[in-house]
Amino acid sequence: MSSEPVQLDHAGIAALIPHAGSMCLLDGLLAWDAQAIRCRATGHRAADHPLRTASGLLATAAIEYAAQAMALHGALLAQSTGAPASPGFLASARGVHCHRLHLHELAGDLEVVAERVAGDAHQLLYTFRVQHAGAPVADGRAAVVLNPGESR
Repeated sequence: MSSEPVQLDHAGIAALIPHAGSMCLLDGLLAWDAQAIRCRATGHRAADHPLRTASGLLATAAIEYAAQAMALHGALLAQSTGAPASPGFLASARGVHCHRLHLHELAGDLEVVAERVAGDAHQLLYTFRVQHAGAPVADGRAAVVLNPGESR
């Protein structure tokens, strides 16, 4: 994956994915190429985080962070070829390992990485990992089902 900084902030990301307002969880695009994407997230400490429960922001929310990185990856790939992005949905998350209980306790930014393993016009398989200060927070695999007859 390219390590050069890419200029795409929260508003730029929100313009490309179907997650609006506070549900757009990614704050910056760090790097991407045809196979992978790396993003930054900072809102996990917010008391009004949309996925926060009474006990805080559970580490399973990392799956949503990863899913949004996958959606952004698909939008960037489509944009790079001039084709419309195919909307999709997260069909499953497998082999997920949460290395801690809560995200809101982490003082620094989260790094969200998704790598495309396989796919076609109907479905995609990604591996993902969410890290904090280089330490794993959550990782696993995710399947995305695409709706090729619709466009965003």
